[in-house]
Amino acid sequence: MAGGNFMHRVISYVVNEVVVNGLANSPAFQRFAVRTSKQIEDISTKAAQKKEQIIETMKDLSEDIKSKNR
Repeated sequence: MAGGNFMHRVISYVVNEVVVNGLANSPAFQRFAVRTSKQIEDISTKAAQKKEQIIETMKDLSEDIKSKNR
């Protein structure tokens, strides 16, 4: 059983090295990675802006409710 586990780890390591090196040297994958990273960065920026807008809206709403209750 232990020999099978060792062989599995060796094969897994070799396949991992081939895949990682293949992707690292692939211009198409590099373009994909850059585009994906840029899109995620843009989405994160938009989400942060929307969060700030919602916070401001909630603050304004809270102030309106407080002023009406006085």
